[in-house]
Amino acid sequence: MIWRRWLGPWVGHWQRRAEDRAVARRPIPDDLWKRTLKRYPFLRRRDPADEARLKRMASLFLDRKEFTAVPPLRLTNDVVVAIAAQACLPVLNLGLERYDGFVGIIVQPDQVVARREVSDDDGVVHVYDEVLSGEAMQGGPLMLSWRDVRTAGSSAALGYNVVIHEFAHVLDMAEGEPNGTPALPDDLPAAEWQAVLAQEFQRFVERVDQGDETALDPYGAEAPEEFFAVASEAFFVSPRPMRDEHPALYDLFVRLYRQDPLRETP
Repeated sequence: MIWRRWLGPWVGHWQRRAEDRAVARRPIPDDLWKRTLKRYPFLRRRDPADEARLKRMASLFLDRKEFTAVPPLRLTNDVVVAIAAQACLPVLNLGLERYDGFVGIIVQPDQVVARREVSDDDGVVHVYDEVLSGEAMQGGPLMLSWRDVRTAGSSAALGYNVVIHEFAHVLDMAEGEPNGTPALPDDLPAAEWQAVLAQEFQRFVERVDQGDETALDPYGAEAPEEFFAVASEAFFVSPRPMRDEHPALYDLFVRLYRQDPLRETP
């Protein structure tokens, strides 16, 4: 409609102005940003413009989310910027609105133990403890272990990144319960996504059951949604081994995230 075409540029202008004010409220000093890129090399980009967009998005993230630290951990600039930068990486070309479904982020000093209860087919309830380095829930909050976040630079060689893993779950839960299928772009048909993911998941489960070493965390064999999350973390922090073992899945992720880490990282 004519009025939409007329208002479109103005809406974009005011949105940009609002974002500029948010960035001004939560600026990331250049020295802190440089330290963050040094600690987490997978955040670096060949194109300085992409790196600047990531920094800007991290400021917007900090303005929109609420962080809570569990003592004795304190919320320093290093803590929140490390989390924000890694969280924004998957949505760099998708938009920060993908994370609008939640606000709260709880940062634990270390991994935590959660009590779980499950019922088997006979109705018997089994109680067990599970060690968690992170957890994403529908509508939030999202929990992260700072020890795992802090060491993400060194653990990248293993394809491990708790921030990207949990935020992949956030993307997966955008349309309901997690199932390994996030909101897909128009040029990526759901049938194609599900066919490739199912085939890659089945092969991965077989390799894990055989005791083979894998580029992806064996935890991904638990369920399709976990496979999507561990594949996402490897895609961004250890892309070459991931592509070598899962070329079809890698190409699918390039289309999903609209990024190609092998080409775009130094």
